[in-house]
Amino acid sequence: MIIPVILSGGSGSRLWPVSREHYPKQFLNLNHETLSLLQEAAQRLQDVEGAGTPIVVCNEEHRFLVAEQLMAIGLQDSHIILEPCGRNTAPALALAALAARDLSPEAELLVMPADHVIEDATAFASAVRQGRELLASGKLVTFGITPDKPHTGYGYIRRGEATGQGYVVDAFVEKPDEARAKAYLESGDYLWNSGIFLFTATAYLDALKQYAPDILEACEHAYQARSEDLDFLRIDAAAFARCRSESIDYAVMEHTRQAAVVPMDPGWSDIGAWDALHELKADEAEGNNAVKGDVMLHETRNSLVRSESRLVAAVGVEDLIIVETEDAVLVADRRHAQGTKLIVNALKAAGRTECQSHQRVYRPWGHYRTMVLTESFQVKEIVVKPGAKLSLQMHHHRAEHWVVVEGTAKVTQSKGHGDTEALHSFLLSEDESTYIPLGTMHRLENPGVIPLKLIEVQTGSYLGEDDIVRFNDDYGRE
Repeated sequence: MIIPVILSGGSGSRLWPVSREHYPKQFLNLNHETLSLLQEAAQRLQDVEGAGTPIVVCNEEHRFLVAEQLMAIGLQDSHIILEPCGRNTAPALALAALAARDLSPEAELLVMPADHVIEDATAFASAVRQGRELLASGKLVTFGITPDKPHTGYGYIRRGEATGQGYVVDAFVEKPDEARAKAYLESGDYLWNSGIFLFTATAYLDALKQYAPDILEACEHAYQARSEDLDFLRIDAAAFARCRSESIDYAVMEHTRQAAVVPMDPGWSDIGAWDALHELKADEAEGNNAVKGDVMLHETRNSLVRSESRLVAAVGVEDLIIVETEDAVLVADRRHAQGTKLIVNALKAAGRTECQSHQRVYRPWGHYRTMVLTESFQVKEIVVKPGAKLSLQMHHHRAEHWVVVEGTAKVTQSKGHGDTEALHSFLLSEDESTYIPLGTMHRLENPGVIPLKLIEVQTGSYLGEDDIVRFNDDYGRE
């Protein structure tokens, strides 16, 4: 049995401003009109013979996003492991291998990043079948992409002699300069490193024990102290924090003699920067431009232009990346697209929030969008999913005015400050409103079958999201 492992980490820096720390690229519809990259990765498994329910390893901050997107495509029984902090792929896979071994002692793990594009699922499934034939001899299999150009943005794998349906790995090679990349392409012995792996859980844990025993020990302690939280598996934070950060390539694959590589050409891209998305989506018939959203172009070529909230027009330009969101605009030379992360680092250093979240913020009950923000008041659009409800909560520094614009709201409110004995509920229909005084316990719920949309006006001395005292919460956040 194959247990797929989907690694859903990421800092959201290389595809800023659309990708953010709290909403990185795997949750975005970058390749498909209706599916996110995470959903594409999960659906790709339908073509893989013997693939069972996936294990997803993700940041704790993203847990509800992962669960909601998987449920939207019919995967309600996925195993979601929450990393308390990022420690790279080797520890993340150790947690997944320990969980998989508990589910099936002979489990084969097919490891995939959540944020890659594979256009030909059939070719991918065929490569996996070839890789499975190598597992009986204890191989740790990786998949190499057959290169079609001298790419300098990818790591490479030098293949050695043939072994079964693959090749022995001679070496893992760092990202080369252009001259070396051309030499690699001409030699025919080099493949792009896809970051996709296949091995048994036991073989990987044994390799960790041999080459990175400290990582295995830290992960075993963290896993043994795990706890269940709703549908999530929560790893002990203190024990996992003691684990060093390391990739599987550095921790295991570069040291083991059991590494094998299976070449494949399934239309793969890691969408590592905006230039990669341009390469994936550019239309020769339209000036070799990649366009998304409300965009108008004139005499523009070889550019990616993306609009999220308003009209974007470009005239007489070439080789540009232009990306607009509600709160930020990126303009970059396509040759310098990798430098976007430097802007994100500068935003972090300046303490700015544009690198962390969008104006639209997703929550397990729905989402909200900041429309106006001043020192003394804030206006938000709030959308609550059918049947969902916010926590029973109170604010020390702000009052709130709610106006329903679509659907029906059930409001629960105390009559006095923090008075749990006097909670009462009432319904609000479209165009009706209510006032929540400062210090009043309250809850918002959508009892209907359509999304509830309302406008919230906050007033007070402090309007931060941390001014929330939760008394009861369906999502374990109190």
